[in-house]
Amino acid sequence: MAFAHSVFFQLADPSPARVSELVAACREDLAGHDGELSFFAGRRAPGYEREVNALDFHVALLLRFADRASHDAYQVSSRHEDFIERCSGNWASVRVFDAED
Repeated sequence: MAFAHSVFFQLADPSPARVSELVAACREDLAGHDGELSFFAGRRAPGYEREVNALDFHVALLLRFADRASHDAYQVSSRHEDFIERCSGNWASVRVFDAED
């Protein structure tokens, strides 16, 4: 059963440099874990400001895992924990949405 893990970061300092720094850290630390089927990290797309668009985030991280066990192993991996330790100082808020089919 596939497992989707979506994370939306709102930054305390949303300058272009800090947004790029977090996207790069996501790509370096969070891509390529065992059981990861797809990976995406990027900044909120400018110009999409319809009523249905969420605007209260700066960086999105979207991961799809083969199963819940792969996701759970990712959560406690040293790369994930290092990412949190190194990057969390600039997070104003983090919202996580997990789903499975």
